[in-house]
Amino acid sequence: MMILASFILELHDKYTIIYHRHSKKEEINVSHKAEVNRRSFLSRSAGLGAGLAAAPHFVSQRVFGANERLIMGVIGPGGRGRGLMKTFMNQGAEFAAVCDAFEANEIEALKIAGENAKAYLDYRQLLEHRGIDAVLIATPEHSHGVNLIDSVNAGKDAYCEKPMSHSIAEGVKMIKAVRAADRIVQIGMQRRSTESVHKAKQIIDDGILGNIGIVRAQWHWNIASPLNNDPLSHKLDWERFCHPARVSEFEPMKYRYWRYFWDFSGGNLTDQGTHLMDVIQWFMNAGTPREAECFGGVYEMHGAETPDVFSAIFDYGAFMATWTLVYTNRYQNGWTITFQGKNGTLILDDSGYQVFEEPWQPDSKPAIAFKGGLSSEDHIANFIDCVKTRKEPNAPVEIGHTAVCGPHLANVAYHKKRRAYLSKDATRVWT
Repeated sequence: MMILASFILELHDKYTIIYHRHSKKEEINVSHKAEVNRRSFLSRSAGLGAGLAAAPHFVSQRVFGANERLIMGVIGPGGRGRGLMKTFMNQGAEFAAVCDAFEANEIEALKIAGENAKAYLDYRQLLEHRGIDAVLIATPEHSHGVNLIDSVNAGKDAYCEKPMSHSIAEGVKMIKAVRAADRIVQIGMQRRSTESVHKAKQIIDDGILGNIGIVRAQWHWNIASPLNNDPLSHKLDWERFCHPARVSEFEPMKYRYWRYFWDFSGGNLTDQGTHLMDVIQWFMNAGTPREAECFGGVYEMHGAETPDVFSAIFDYGAFMATWTLVYTNRYQNGWTITFQGKNGTLILDDSGYQVFEEPWQPDSKPAIAFKGGLSSEDHIANFIDCVKTRKEPNAPVEIGHTAVCGPHLANVAYHKKRRAYLSKDATRVWT
């Protein structure tokens, strides 16, 4: 094996990068189901997955009655956060407190929560509320780490939106904090609780596609345009919003489009990529990728820092994967994950999945198909049940971490303009 003269990028804390000389390329072993005989292709049927691994035992803050409501607080009730609040409340939860750095979000969240809810400017004060059992964390991703660590240290369970972390090193710290505090934490990756996705995984597990050499993830929307930098409609505490990132010079577009600025986000590589790369690794029974390359740029979303078009390639050893996002064209609109095997192809998207037998022809009809969309209801129901029963949820922090490791790795490759490598334990990156 060629010796690589490279550097490890070890994130010593959230924002400090330390370079160490490294001379060996590390391997990650992955595996997936072996090829099945083509004659059995159509005879197999898709059933729901066999379930999750055995869950560890947790000790609850309090014992819930059969019909007792879960009392919650929300940190970051923006558009996504308020939508999740409504879903939680539809499932019987109650919000006693809200917290946001932007006044308009706080006002709208209080309307949803009701007249008895209290507003806080500092999320740490919300965490001191003794009546709160769990928190919904829907802040920008740069805040997820401190919000989640402080929440579990305050004795709260948490539903944390994806992507879980702003860096690989931060993800490791979050896992340690959650396990040390013995709290229930669900990461907002709703495909983990979606019936059609579980049924599609069973196709892979049954080996119907044969040996899979490549998986292609894509997301096509035509939404890119220059960023609006007009003044905000309400007051914003910019320093609180930036925490724990550096406090840069304020521009309204940095708040309005925080996903497109590196201080606050890994861009769509991590934001949308968390969902799709998680499905790839889950279906393929794989760990994190061992190396990645990524190219892209800002072509229409002028003013943004993160790319509106990119393509990343990941090497898993036993197979390869690609993750391509185009926000400048809606051909094949939406997201799609395509698993291409020796015996067939599975296409998973918002409407369900289809399986095509080899050899594919232009007039091929799906041999297997299942209709079923995505929603957050089942994922939130799973979290509420786990808070009450202390079982492990469908998307715990370990899964949240490995799901975003590949996208973080691709971002390093994008910035460094060369291939990036990930250690076996998914804690260190080098180029």
